[in-house]
Amino acid sequence: MQLTPLNAVSPIDGRYRSKTEKLADYFSEEALIKYRVRVEIEYFIALCNIPLPQLKGFDTSLFSDLKTIYENFTAIDAAAIKEIEKTTNHDVKAVEYFIKDKFDALGIQEYKEFIHFGLTSQDINNTAIPLSIKEALEGVYLPSYEAVVDKLNDLAKEWSDVSMLARTHGQPASPTRLGKEIEVFIVRLNEQFNGLKNIPIAAKFGGATGNYNAHKVAYPAIDWKAFGSSFVEEALQLRHSFPTTQIEHYDHMASLFDALKRINTILIDFNRDIWTYISMDYFKQKIKKGEVGSSAMPHKVNPIDFENSEGNLGIANAIFEHLSGKLPISRLQRDLTDSTVLRNVGVPFGHTLIAFQSTLKGLNKLLLNAAKFEQDLENNWAVVAEAIQTILRREGYPNPYEALKGLTRTNEKINQQSIAAFIETLDVSEDIKNELKAISPSNYTGI
Repeated sequence: MQLTPLNAVSPIDGRYRSKTEKLADYFSEEALIKYRVRVEIEYFIALCNIPLPQLKGFDTSLFSDLKTIYENFTAIDAAAIKEIEKTTNHDVKAVEYFIKDKFDALGIQEYKEFIHFGLTSQDINNTAIPLSIKEALEGVYLPSYEAVVDKLNDLAKEWSDVSMLARTHGQPASPTRLGKEIEVFIVRLNEQFNGLKNIPIAAKFGGATGNYNAHKVAYPAIDWKAFGSSFVEEALQLRHSFPTTQIEHYDHMASLFDALKRINTILIDFNRDIWTYISMDYFKQKIKKGEVGSSAMPHKVNPIDFENSEGNLGIANAIFEHLSGKLPISRLQRDLTDSTVLRNVGVPFGHTLIAFQSTLKGLNKLLLNAAKFEQDLENNWAVVAEAIQTILRREGYPNPYEALKGLTRTNEKINQQSIAAFIETLDVSEDIKNELKAISPSNYTGI
């Protein structure tokens, strides 16, 4: 059976394929194989550049031909490696044999035993996978994240002067401005993103138990630690982890996943707030002809984009949580539990990408219901009590808090008239009374 969006088990490759297909270039099986081939080729080139005595005769003009092996890597090449794997029952060894066949085809078979020289499979996996994560962050995650934040910035500016009733503990509270409330989320997101950018994308490269044992026994005069650091940090643009066991310790990767999770958590908080504002009628939503809000209730326009985003962010965070909690733990010098777990790295990225696009879609459908903002403020004159009692404190008025508490904590409706009548009872100057009467829910919004 050929895989299609209709028969895929995962919604990432099924229902949401159009939203996540760019991730296939980084996290699919074919992509992983391609990254492995890339690391093996670049490693061979690095050995030639030392150069090892047996590689001094290698024609460096062939480097471009070697790079073409991974630069022009195709699905046919990936299938050929999977066919080799049926015999080897080892995915990285299959890559090695594939490249050796390519060396035969180029007529350089005398050099092919320096493919994968002195390495273990984790030297390839623990460079290929971090490299795929780094490039997925740059190529797919960053543009999607920036699209959300750019939209939030636009809305924060557009709605900077929209006064709104705040709610603390779900109750009416000191007024604020809609643009400022959105700016809160922008700052939160960007602070976490700035932290994310400072987390190293680290890779292990050091042989079977991290000590360059095989390298050193073959060429004891070479500084293999310096070579490994140069290869990882210059050729691959990753942070070289050293010392390690057979595998990368994944501490930096865990930090990365935790940072991505925190960004997602902030966006969950945002989605829920917007969902609530929609339920309060602060926002209407643009209607698209032909769309159905409910199968039973024709009037409904549901906030489905924010709900979809929240759900996908939750799934992403559950997987990020497992990855960051599991990967740094390995028995002794290594066990194999990281291998199968790492094959799922693309899954939380997929759900995150779906969520970002859903939030953005929802934001683009919002219509400000200014009348509702104004109505809520007008219906809650009690919130200016804080302002009045604060000015009275400034003036040394006795027990101002208690006086306002007596006025506002009743079952009677508090409005502009009752506030004005209360102000008239105060033993303060006319100037102070006028100052107090100038305060309204719509202008008492602070900085």
